[in-house]
Amino acid sequence: MEKQQAIFCWSGGKDSAYCLHKVITENRLDVRYLVTTMNDDFKGISMHGVSEELLDLQAESIGIPLIKVRVTEGSNKEYEKQMEIAFLKAKSEGITMVIFGDLFLEDLRIYRENQLAVLGMIAIFPLWKIDTLSIVNDFISQGFKTIICCCNNKYLSEEWAGKAIDKTFMDELPAHVDPCGENGEYHSFCYDGPVFNKKIEFTIGEKVCKELTKSNITGHYWFCDLTAKE
Repeated sequence: MEKQQAIFCWSGGKDSAYCLHKVITENRLDVRYLVTTMNDDFKGISMHGVSEELLDLQAESIGIPLIKVRVTEGSNKEYEKQMEIAFLKAKSEGITMVIFGDLFLEDLRIYRENQLAVLGMIAIFPLWKIDTLSIVNDFISQGFKTIICCCNNKYLSEEWAGKAIDKTFMDELPAHVDPCGENGEYHSFCYDGPVFNKKIEFTIGEKVCKELTKSNITGHYWFCDLTAKE
């Protein structure tokens, strides 16, 4: 039986990497494209702050073509317009499934489903309601490698930016922080693991605290500067 074609919303973090690996391993969907939202002001992945160069290296190592959705204003209206263009491009090629790595935020799932329903497309959530602690533990045990590239200072202070997500990380993580950071406590950059054909080589630079006030994201965030090795 021919597999249904899909596109995968790729953030570059651990949940995306784990979810994509699950989809590929289960072999029920044919992932034709990765789709990533870029902030065109700083040429990086929206919210995560990871550079476009590192994103390109991820896609190259995974071996799936990448569609970049570029936004500048940071408003929901602009985001929805640009995502609609990307989704309709995929639909024109016969692709009707869109895969997300969301875990348990009900309002976010409803939002995604409603936006796609208007376009005649279907949202797929392979990790939905799987226990987040079990996801992280399995992620680590399968050999994935990732670090925190951004964290919300409300939950995690400066020293957490740049930390590797491993057993020590899990042992030290405060109880009020979701193991996967699903509530926005932190974001990550995945650079190695079974979904990649080649490890992404990079260096860790300075940490910068930024106040974000755009869209529905507010607060102070620590960003860790990551640079691809030449």
